[in-house]
Amino acid sequence: MIALLSSMPFELNLILSCLSNTRSREITGKTVIRGNLSGIDVLLMFTGIGKVNAAHATTCVIEKFPVKKIINLGVGGVYPGSGLNIGDVALASKEIYGDDGVFTAKGLKGMKEIGVPLVQNGRKKYFNEFPITPPPLPSPTKGGIFKVKSGSFVTVSAATGTQKGARELEKRFHALCENMEGAAIAQVCTIYRIPMHEIRGISNIVGVRDKRRWNLKLASKNCQRVVVDAISFPA
Repeated sequence: MIALLSSMPFELNLILSCLSNTRSREITGKTVIRGNLSGIDVLLMFTGIGKVNAAHATTCVIEKFPVKKIINLGVGGVYPGSGLNIGDVALASKEIYGDDGVFTAKGLKGMKEIGVPLVQNGRKKYFNEFPITPPPLPSPTKGGIFKVKSGSFVTVSAATGTQKGARELEKRFHALCENMEGAAIAQVCTIYRIPMHEIRGISNIVGVRDKRRWNLKLASKNCQRVVVDAISFPA
């Protein structure tokens, strides 16, 4: 079974419309929908926004269902130097907690400054960063007119709303995309040793928040097109 997790229902609406043999249930206030997509058993869950909701939903799914892989999908913002535009799609090669650690006189230091890892699997210690295997880039025919690019994602508790903040995070983490859930899902998957992908359609350029320039519908549509290809890829 492959679990598809998004923070909001609209981020999974197209995939849901393609499912057969659907049935739904509620788990701790969150909707879970099971179905079949091209012969693959899939589970859809709407996590809610933010790190805690995402981690809680991921844990519930893993504990209650025989999940072999998790795909976190939805919309997100790209940093100005990413080379991507609204409607393009970003694939995570790494998830980074962007605002966890210690604020010092020289700026933000990560969890290594505290000296306690968030996760330890054997000798491997994870502080702010969790590596992710991205699915293969889709062919130009499948990708259509939008671009697809992989890179580091940054998860924040407070979305960046200034050009200065966007440039700072992009430079510090050599980052491609910003979101509010991915690192929490990656952390839980690391704990349970379950592979994951993270795929996000670009709804906006990170910086000054001007929702008139956003395109959530296009971002979600293109993201889900890439996700359908990624479902059959072994993580």
